[in-house]
Amino acid sequence: MAPEPGAATGGLSLWRRLLEPLLRRLRREPRSRRELVETLRGAQERELLDPEALTMLEGVLNVADMQVRDIMIPRAQMEVVRRDAPLSEFLPDVVASAHSRLPVVGDHRDEVVGILLAKDLLRFFGDPDDAAFDMQEILRPAVFVPESKRLNVLLKEFRLSRNHMAIVVDEYGGVAGLVTIEDVLEQIVGEIEDEHDVEDYLTQIMQHPGGRYTIKALTPLDEFNAYFQTAYDEDAFDTVGGLLLSHFAHVPHRGETLTLDGMEFRVLRADNRRLHLVEMRLVGPTPAEPASGGDTASEEAPR
Repeated sequence: MAPEPGAATGGLSLWRRLLEPLLRRLRREPRSRRELVETLRGAQERELLDPEALTMLEGVLNVADMQVRDIMIPRAQMEVVRRDAPLSEFLPDVVASAHSRLPVVGDHRDEVVGILLAKDLLRFFGDPDDAAFDMQEILRPAVFVPESKRLNVLLKEFRLSRNHMAIVVDEYGGVAGLVTIEDVLEQIVGEIEDEHDVEDYLTQIMQHPGGRYTIKALTPLDEFNAYFQTAYDEDAFDTVGGLLLSHFAHVPHRGETLTLDGMEFRVLRADNRRLHLVEMRLVGPTPAEPASGGDTASEEAPR
């Protein structure tokens, strides 16, 4: 039996009326940053994006809103080389720092005269002759950027100029700190580890000479308590990072310090989302000496 005239058309119209709101919602472009992030997270929940891709996309969006002051290494934490220092004096410090670039300063830290590349010192390693060494011959020009510069703009400038480090200055022209291209990229892709970083297969707590320790933020708090004979509440916090964040009351930047029960914690590595690595020094009366038999290593602390 043939369908009534217009029946098919009426059925399509009904389906169109039912589906049109859904189709409009699917076609609608995000109208704000918040809606865009929600759309991306929805795509990840539907397995259209993997978690790592979502993290990087959110990092790209965050970089556009962040300024150099948010991630810079503070002036007090900068490792520098004095312009008039003898080669034999600062060469061991360059090796120990494990940095590929170091600012060179004059009479004080506000007088940054250039950048020293560690690779330029290779020819002096065999015979560090102070008389034959001339800092001016190998000094590279320094790039200066304001604290307020946006990270996305800085990243573009790094790429175009092929610079990897910039000196950050405040509104009065004084040195506020430094920033590297790695610092910017870590805001997008997360932590970047190199051969000088603490690898996952190494111990969570590494002991160094002079009462200094490198501690991963993900170290379980019960292991920290057992190692240092402390009694921090393991029901309140699972990790050392959780304990420290509760006392910082914010996600700290690299170089920030916190003194707790005779221990000074300095942030070695962190991003805008979480804490990664800290250095701890014994600076006063502590709950107890470290427990004997703990795993230790004698490596220099990573960047």
